[in-house]
Amino acid sequence: MKTILLIEDDTALRENTAELLELSGYKVFTAPNGKIGIQKAKSENPNIIICDIMMPEIDGYGVLESVASEEKTKHIPFIFLSAKTEHKEIRKGMDMGADDYLTKPFDEQELLSAIESRLAKASILAMRESNKEKDNAEDDENPQNLNQLKNFFCDEGEVSNYKKGETIYRKGDHSNSMFLILKGVVKTHTMDANAKELITGLYKADDFLGFTSFDDNIPYNETATAVEETEVVGISKTYVRDILKKSQDVSLELMNLLTDNLSEIKQQLVKMAYSSVRKKTASTILQFVEIMDKKPEAPLRISRNDLATTAGIATESLIRTLSDFKKDGIIEIEGRDIRIVDLESLRDID
Repeated sequence: MKTILLIEDDTALRENTAELLELSGYKVFTAPNGKIGIQKAKSENPNIIICDIMMPEIDGYGVLESVASEEKTKHIPFIFLSAKTEHKEIRKGMDMGADDYLTKPFDEQELLSAIESRLAKASILAMRESNKEKDNAEDDENPQNLNQLKNFFCDEGEVSNYKKGETIYRKGDHSNSMFLILKGVVKTHTMDANAKELITGLYKADDFLGFTSFDDNIPYNETATAVEETEVVGISKTYVRDILKKSQDVSLELMNLLTDNLSEIKQQLVKMAYSSVRKKTASTILQFVEIMDKKPEAPLRISRNDLATTAGIATESLIRTLSDFKKDGIIEIEGRDIRIVDLESLRDID
Protein backbone atom coordinates (compact mmCIF):
# COMPACT_ATOMS: atom_id res chain seq x y z
CA MET A 1 0.00 0.00 0.00
CA LYS A 2 1.35 3.40 -1.01
CA THR A 3 1.80 5.93 1.78
CA ILE A 4 1.03 9.66 1.70
CA LEU A 5 2.11 12.37 4.11
CA LEU A 6 -0.50 15.17 4.23
CA ILE A 7 0.73 18.39 5.88
CA GLU A 8 -2.16 20.84 6.35
CA ASP A 9 -2.99 23.25 9.20
CA ASP A 10 -6.73 23.44 8.41
CA THR A 11 -8.18 20.66 10.58
CA ALA A 12 -11.35 20.11 8.55
CA LEU A 13 -9.55 20.07 5.22
CA ARG A 14 -6.81 17.83 6.59
CA GLU A 15 -9.28 15.27 7.96
CA ASN A 16 -11.54 15.33 4.89
CA THR A 17 -8.63 14.99 2.47
CA ALA A 18 -7.10 12.18 4.54
CA GLU A 19 -10.42 10.32 4.49
CA LEU A 20 -10.67 10.74 0.72
CA LEU A 21 -7.18 9.36 0.22
CA GLU A 22 -7.76 6.43 2.58
CA LEU A 23 -10.97 5.53 0.73
CA SER A 24 -8.89 5.56 -2.46
CA GLY A 25 -6.57 2.89 -1.06
CA TYR A 26 -3.70 4.91 0.41
CA LYS A 27 -2.23 4.84 3.90
CA VAL A 28 -2.17 8.44 5.13
CA PHE A 29 0.01 10.14 7.73
CA THR A 30 -1.00 13.69 8.71
CA ALA A 31 0.71 16.68 10.29
CA PRO A 32 -0.85 20.02 11.40
CA ASN A 33 2.23 22.14 10.65
CA GLY A 34 5.54 22.16 8.84
CA LYS A 35 7.67 21.29 11.85
CA ILE A 36 5.78 18.09 12.62
CA GLY A 37 5.56 17.38 8.89
CA ILE A 38 9.35 17.36 8.54
CA GLN A 39 9.65 14.96 11.48
CA LYS A 40 7.10 12.58 9.98
CA ALA A 41 8.71 12.76 6.54
CA LYS A 42 11.96 11.53 8.08
CA SER A 43 10.37 8.88 10.33
CA GLU A 44 7.74 7.48 7.95
CA ASN A 45 9.53 7.97 4.60
CA PRO A 46 6.24 8.23 2.63
CA ASN A 47 5.86 7.54 -1.08
CA ILE A 48 4.59 11.08 -1.70
CA ILE A 49 4.12 14.34 0.23
CA ILE A 50 1.17 16.74 -0.13
CA CYS A 51 1.86 20.02 1.66
CA ASP A 52 0.12 23.34 2.27
CA ILE A 53 2.20 26.51 1.91
CA MET A 54 0.99 28.95 4.56
CA MET A 55 1.35 27.15 7.93
CA PRO A 56 2.59 27.93 11.43
CA GLU A 57 6.02 26.90 12.71
CA ILE A 58 7.50 26.20 9.27
CA ASP A 59 5.78 26.99 5.96
CA GLY A 60 5.58 24.70 2.93
CA TYR A 61 8.68 26.16 1.30
CA GLY A 62 10.65 25.35 4.45
CA VAL A 63 9.31 21.78 4.44
CA LEU A 64 10.33 21.28 0.80
CA GLU A 65 13.79 22.71 1.46
CA SER A 66 14.31 20.41 4.45
CA VAL A 67 13.04 17.30 2.66
CA ALA A 68 15.15 18.03 -0.43
CA SER A 69 18.30 18.40 1.67
CA GLU A 70 18.08 14.90 3.18
CA GLU A 71 19.44 11.95 1.22
CA LYS A 72 16.67 9.69 2.54
CA THR A 73 13.80 11.96 1.50
CA LYS A 74 15.04 14.07 -1.41
CA HIS A 75 13.57 11.73 -4.06
CA ILE A 76 10.03 11.76 -2.59
CA PRO A 77 7.52 13.41 -4.99
CA PHE A 78 6.23 16.68 -3.52
CA ILE A 79 2.89 18.35 -4.32
CA PHE A 80 2.01 21.81 -3.03
CA LEU A 81 -1.61 22.37 -1.96
CA SER A 82 -2.55 25.99 -1.37
CA ALA A 83 -5.06 28.76 -1.91
CA LYS A 84 -2.30 30.93 -3.38
CA THR A 85 -2.81 31.36 -7.13
CA GLU A 86 -0.34 34.11 -7.97
CA HIS A 87 2.08 33.09 -10.69
CA LYS A 88 5.13 34.15 -8.68
CA GLU A 89 4.12 31.85 -5.79
CA ILE A 90 3.56 28.91 -8.11
CA ARG A 91 6.83 29.61 -9.88
CA LYS A 92 8.70 29.82 -6.57
CA GLY A 93 7.48 26.39 -5.50
CA MET A 94 8.29 24.76 -8.83
CA ASP A 95 11.71 26.42 -8.96
CA MET A 96 12.48 24.94 -5.54
CA GLY A 97 11.79 21.44 -6.90
CA ALA A 98 8.09 20.76 -6.26
CA ASP A 99 6.59 18.22 -8.68
CA ASP A 100 3.11 19.73 -8.88
CA TYR A 101 0.92 22.54 -7.52
CA LEU A 102 -2.82 22.25 -6.82
CA THR A 103 -4.96 25.19 -5.70
CA LYS A 104 -7.83 25.14 -3.22
CA PRO A 105 -10.61 24.34 -3.67
CA PHE A 106 -9.36 21.37 -5.64
CA ASP A 107 -11.28 18.75 -7.59
CA GLU A 108 -11.18 15.27 -6.06
CA GLN A 109 -10.22 13.61 -9.34
CA GLU A 110 -7.59 16.27 -10.02
CA LEU A 111 -5.87 15.46 -6.72
CA LEU A 112 -6.03 11.69 -7.25
CA SER A 113 -4.77 12.00 -10.84
CA ALA A 114 -1.84 14.15 -9.71
CA ILE A 115 -0.93 11.60 -7.04
CA GLU A 116 -1.24 8.64 -9.42
CA SER A 117 0.91 10.21 -12.12
CA ARG A 118 3.65 11.30 -9.68
CA LEU A 119 3.77 7.87 -8.03
CA ALA A 120 3.86 6.20 -11.43
CA LYS A 121 6.70 8.42 -12.61
CA ALA A 122 8.64 7.74 -9.41
CA SER A 123 8.15 3.98 -9.83
CA ILE A 124 9.32 4.01 -13.44
CA LEU A 125 12.40 6.06 -12.61
CA ALA A 126 13.16 3.83 -9.62
CA MET A 127 12.96 0.70 -11.78
CA ARG A 128 15.22 2.23 -14.39
CA GLU A 129 17.70 3.26 -11.73
CA SER A 130 17.68 -0.26 -10.32
CA ASN A 131 18.35 -1.74 -13.77
CA LYS A 132 21.21 0.68 -14.28
CA GLU A 133 22.81 -0.42 -11.02
CA LYS A 134 22.52 -4.09 -12.00
CA ASP A 135 24.39 -3.34 -15.20
CA ASN A 136 27.47 -1.20 -15.23
CA ALA A 137 26.03 2.17 -14.22
CA GLU A 138 28.83 4.24 -15.69
CA ASP A 139 28.76 2.51 -19.07
CA ASP A 140 24.97 2.51 -19.19
CA GLU A 141 24.71 6.24 -18.56
CA ASN A 142 27.39 7.14 -21.08
CA PRO A 143 25.87 7.66 -24.56
CA GLN A 144 26.64 4.78 -26.90
CA ASN A 145 25.42 6.34 -30.15
CA LEU A 146 24.57 9.70 -31.65
CA ASN A 147 20.90 9.55 -30.66
CA GLN A 148 21.82 8.95 -27.04
CA LEU A 149 24.25 11.87 -27.26
CA LYS A 150 21.35 14.09 -28.33
CA ASN A 151 19.29 12.81 -25.41
CA PHE A 152 22.23 13.59 -23.13
CA PHE A 153 22.20 17.19 -24.39
CA CYS A 154 18.47 17.46 -23.64
CA ASP A 155 18.77 15.87 -20.19
CA GLU A 156 21.90 17.62 -18.94
CA GLY A 157 22.17 20.81 -20.97
CA GLU A 158 20.87 24.35 -20.46
CA VAL A 159 17.96 25.37 -22.67
CA SER A 160 17.96 28.86 -24.20
CA ASN A 161 15.42 30.59 -26.44
CA TYR A 162 16.19 33.18 -29.10
CA LYS A 163 13.94 35.45 -31.12
CA LYS A 164 14.47 36.02 -34.82
CA GLY A 165 17.71 37.93 -35.36
CA GLU A 166 19.18 37.30 -31.90
CA THR A 167 22.77 36.06 -31.59
CA ILE A 168 23.53 32.68 -30.05
CA TYR A 169 27.27 33.25 -30.05
CA ARG A 170 29.64 35.66 -31.78
CA LYS A 171 32.84 35.19 -33.71
CA GLY A 172 35.70 35.61 -31.25
CA ASP A 173 33.76 34.37 -28.19
CA HIS A 174 35.44 31.54 -26.28
CA SER A 175 34.01 28.22 -27.45
CA ASN A 176 33.07 26.85 -24.04
CA SER A 177 29.76 25.30 -25.12
CA MET A 178 28.29 23.15 -27.88
CA PHE A 179 24.61 23.16 -28.82
CA LEU A 180 21.79 21.01 -30.10
CA ILE A 181 18.95 22.82 -31.86
CA LEU A 182 15.55 21.78 -30.48
CA LYS A 183 13.47 23.94 -32.79
CA GLY A 184 13.93 26.74 -35.28
CA VAL A 185 16.61 27.57 -37.85
CA VAL A 186 20.10 29.02 -37.23
CA LYS A 187 22.55 30.52 -39.66
CA THR A 188 26.29 30.75 -39.13
CA HIS A 189 28.00 33.66 -40.83
CA THR A 190 31.10 35.82 -40.96
CA MET A 191 32.31 38.95 -42.74
CA ASP A 192 34.58 39.10 -45.76
CA ALA A 193 37.26 41.73 -46.36
CA ASN A 194 34.62 44.13 -47.69
CA ALA A 195 32.46 43.79 -44.57
CA LYS A 196 29.92 41.74 -46.50
CA GLU A 197 28.12 38.99 -44.65
CA LEU A 198 28.92 35.46 -45.79
CA ILE A 199 26.58 32.69 -44.64
CA THR A 200 28.67 29.63 -43.85
CA GLY A 201 25.86 27.28 -42.90
CA LEU A 202 22.17 26.77 -42.13
CA TYR A 203 21.09 24.47 -39.31
CA LYS A 204 17.67 23.16 -38.35
CA ALA A 205 16.13 21.26 -35.45
CA ASP A 206 18.11 18.16 -34.42
CA ASP A 207 21.39 19.59 -35.78
CA PHE A 208 24.48 20.19 -33.66
CA LEU A 209 26.00 23.66 -33.58
CA GLY A 210 29.20 25.30 -32.37
CA PHE A 211 31.65 22.39 -32.58
CA THR A 212 35.29 23.50 -32.47
CA SER A 213 38.51 22.05 -31.08
CA PHE A 214 37.97 19.83 -28.04
CA ASP A 215 41.47 20.38 -26.63
CA ASP A 216 42.05 24.10 -27.02
CA ASN A 217 39.79 26.88 -25.82
CA ILE A 218 39.90 28.53 -29.22
CA PRO A 219 37.27 31.16 -30.10
CA TYR A 220 34.33 30.57 -32.42
CA ASN A 221 35.37 31.38 -35.98
CA GLU A 222 31.89 32.47 -37.04
CA THR A 223 28.72 34.02 -35.60
CA ALA A 224 25.48 32.05 -35.08
CA THR A 225 22.14 33.88 -35.38
CA ALA A 226 18.53 32.71 -35.13
CA VAL A 227 16.74 32.91 -38.48
CA GLU A 228 13.40 32.34 -36.73
CA GLU A 229 12.26 31.75 -33.17
CA THR A 230 14.73 29.13 -31.98
CA GLU A 231 15.35 26.92 -28.96
CA VAL A 232 18.74 25.35 -28.33
CA VAL A 233 20.24 23.30 -25.53
CA GLY A 234 23.89 23.92 -24.71
CA ILE A 235 26.40 21.85 -22.82
CA SER A 236 30.03 22.30 -21.86
CA LYS A 237 32.35 20.85 -24.47
CA THR A 238 34.33 19.32 -21.60
CA TYR A 239 31.43 16.90 -21.01
CA VAL A 240 31.22 16.09 -24.72
CA ARG A 241 34.96 15.46 -24.86
CA ASP A 242 34.71 13.02 -21.94
CA ILE A 243 31.89 11.15 -23.71
CA LEU A 244 33.87 10.84 -26.92
CA LYS A 245 36.85 9.47 -25.01
CA LYS A 246 34.64 6.70 -23.58
CA SER A 247 32.72 5.81 -26.75
CA GLN A 248 34.45 5.16 -30.03
CA ASP A 249 31.12 4.64 -31.77
CA VAL A 250 29.87 8.10 -30.81
CA SER A 251 33.17 9.63 -31.94
CA LEU A 252 32.99 7.97 -35.36
CA GLU A 253 29.34 8.92 -35.89
CA LEU A 254 30.02 12.50 -34.90
CA MET A 255 33.03 12.73 -37.20
CA ASN A 256 30.89 11.51 -40.09
CA LEU A 257 28.11 13.95 -39.26
CA LEU A 258 30.48 16.91 -39.24
CA THR A 259 31.99 16.06 -42.61
CA ASP A 260 30.99 18.49 -45.37
CA ASN A 261 29.97 15.93 -47.99
CA LEU A 262 27.79 13.54 -45.89
CA SER A 263 24.32 15.02 -46.42
CA GLU A 264 22.83 11.58 -47.09
CA ILE A 265 24.10 10.28 -43.77
CA LYS A 266 22.65 13.38 -42.06
CA GLN A 267 19.21 12.53 -43.44
CA GLN A 268 19.49 8.95 -42.25
CA LEU A 269 20.49 10.09 -38.77
CA VAL A 270 17.49 12.43 -38.55
CA LYS A 271 15.15 9.55 -39.48
CA MET A 272 16.85 7.27 -36.98
CA ALA A 273 16.52 9.86 -34.22
CA TYR A 274 12.83 10.35 -35.05
CA SER A 275 12.19 6.61 -34.99
CA SER A 276 13.90 6.41 -31.60
CA VAL A 277 11.65 9.16 -30.24
CA ARG A 278 8.52 7.33 -31.47
CA LYS A 279 9.58 4.12 -29.76
CA LYS A 280 10.45 5.85 -26.47
CA THR A 281 7.15 7.75 -26.48
CA ALA A 282 5.09 4.61 -27.14
CA SER A 283 6.96 2.57 -24.50
CA THR A 284 6.57 5.29 -21.87
CA ILE A 285 2.80 5.60 -22.47
CA LEU A 286 2.48 1.83 -22.03
CA GLN A 287 4.62 1.96 -18.88
CA PHE A 288 2.38 4.61 -17.32
CA VAL A 289 -0.71 2.53 -18.20
CA GLU A 290 0.84 -0.47 -16.47
CA ILE A 291 2.17 1.38 -13.42
CA MET A 292 -1.07 3.32 -12.89
CA ASP A 293 -3.03 0.08 -13.39
CA LYS A 294 -5.21 1.57 -16.09
CA LYS A 295 -7.13 -0.28 -18.76
CA PRO A 296 -5.59 0.59 -22.18
CA GLU A 297 -8.85 2.18 -23.35
CA ALA A 298 -9.23 4.33 -20.21
CA PRO A 299 -8.11 8.00 -20.33
CA LEU A 300 -4.56 8.51 -19.09
CA ARG A 301 -4.09 11.93 -17.47
CA ILE A 302 -0.39 12.74 -17.43
CA SER A 303 1.45 15.97 -18.14
CA ARG A 304 3.46 16.23 -21.31
CA ASN A 305 6.49 17.21 -19.24
CA ASP A 306 6.26 14.01 -17.19
CA LEU A 307 6.00 11.90 -20.34
CA ALA A 308 8.97 13.68 -21.88
CA THR A 309 11.25 13.53 -18.84
CA THR A 310 10.42 9.90 -18.19
CA ALA A 311 11.05 8.97 -21.82
CA GLY A 312 14.28 10.99 -21.82
CA ILE A 313 13.33 13.16 -24.81
CA ALA A 314 12.63 16.84 -25.40
CA THR A 315 9.05 17.98 -24.70
CA GLU A 316 8.81 19.51 -28.18
CA SER A 317 9.72 16.17 -29.77
CA LEU A 318 7.20 14.37 -27.57
CA ILE A 319 4.34 16.72 -28.52
CA ARG A 320 5.12 16.31 -32.23
CA THR A 321 5.16 12.53 -31.82
CA LEU A 322 1.83 12.50 -29.93
CA SER A 323 0.31 14.55 -32.76
CA ASP A 324 1.58 11.97 -35.27
CA PHE A 325 0.09 9.14 -33.18
CA LYS A 326 -3.23 10.97 -33.17
CA LYS A 327 -3.16 11.48 -36.96
CA ASP A 328 -2.39 7.77 -37.38
CA GLY A 329 -5.43 6.84 -35.28
CA ILE A 330 -3.32 5.22 -32.56
CA ILE A 331 -4.41 7.56 -29.73
CA GLU A 332 -6.95 10.26 -28.99
CA ILE A 333 -6.07 13.46 -27.10
CA GLU A 334 -8.47 15.59 -25.06
CA GLY A 335 -6.71 18.27 -23.00
CA ARG A 336 -4.26 16.44 -20.69
CA ASP A 337 -5.96 13.08 -21.30
CA ILE A 338 -4.53 10.48 -23.66
CA ARG A 339 -6.63 7.47 -24.67
CA ILE A 340 -5.20 4.50 -26.56
CA VAL A 341 -7.29 3.61 -29.61
CA ASP A 342 -5.06 1.02 -31.29
CA LEU A 343 -3.06 -0.86 -28.63
CA GLU A 344 -1.36 -3.27 -31.03
CA SER A 345 -0.09 -0.49 -33.29
CA LEU A 346 1.29 1.35 -30.25
CA ARG A 347 3.12 -1.79 -29.13
CA ASP A 348 4.50 -2.41 -32.64
CA ILE A 349 6.08 1.04 -33.06
CA ASP A 350 9.84 0.82 -33.64
